[in-house]
Amino acid sequence: MTTKHIIPANKRELKNYIGIGTTIKNTLTLTHRAVLKMLHNPEVFADMTMMPIVFTIMFAFIFGGAVSGSISNYLPTLIPGILIMTFITSCGSAGAQIHEDANKGITNRFRSMPIAYIAPLASILIADFIKYIVAGIIVFVIGFLLGYQPNAGIIAVVISILYLMFITWCLSWVFAWVGMIVKSVSTVTAISAMLMFPLSFLSNAFVPVETMPWWLQWFVNINPLTHVISAIRILLNNGTVGSDFLLSLIGSFVLLIIFVPLTIYAYKKK
Repeated sequence: MTTKHIIPANKRELKNYIGIGTTIKNTLTLTHRAVLKMLHNPEVFADMTMMPIVFTIMFAFIFGGAVSGSISNYLPTLIPGILIMTFITSCGSAGAQIHEDANKGITNRFRSMPIAYIAPLASILIADFIKYIVAGIIVFVIGFLLGYQPNAGIIAVVISILYLMFITWCLSWVFAWVGMIVKSVSTVTAISAMLMFPLSFLSNAFVPVETMPWWLQWFVNINPLTHVISAIRILLNNGTVGSDFLLSLIGSFVLLIIFVPLTIYAYKKK
């Protein structure tokens, strides 16, 4: 009795047979490509290095005395806010990069290869981890130079950076999907700015919620970034994990469940 093997008719059909191990291998290979491309274009780090430096110093000296009475008292409030603002404003760059690859025909080349559909998308988002690490280090170094010392120590600093890296990676899938459905890179950048900057400033990132009007407090309290910032502050100041920490993780997994399939579908149809 002979066993017949079903051979896929073409390379695109072959992708239906790719397993998890091969998918991971494809993703890591393309991540290496994305990292090399990033290292050969160091200007991509400009926004991740200059923005936290400028905003930390500017906000500390402008708002420190007005909000907390002194810069040293304001830093435990400011540093987590600057940290998350720096991370999330970089999400739009991932969507812009994916859209640029599509316009240059790189996406079509990847689609013609017998590799997992998710690999070209996930590799760009994973490569951004390097930018997040650099940004996180810069934020805490500037905070330290200004006098900030987290009560929970260096371990809490490392955990907070890793925590935000995961949340930002989940959020970046939203902008990866946007990058696949819009018609220009400028549109991706504009959408990310319109979403991220209001969410950053209409939160508890820089001022206490109780100082805001009641109607604005309502929005701030349902803003997802408010819960992320609160989780980071509790972690850095007390070294504990609260309900905001877990709630933010659950919300991040929900984003993955929704937008990873949407992004892959848009990628297949691009």
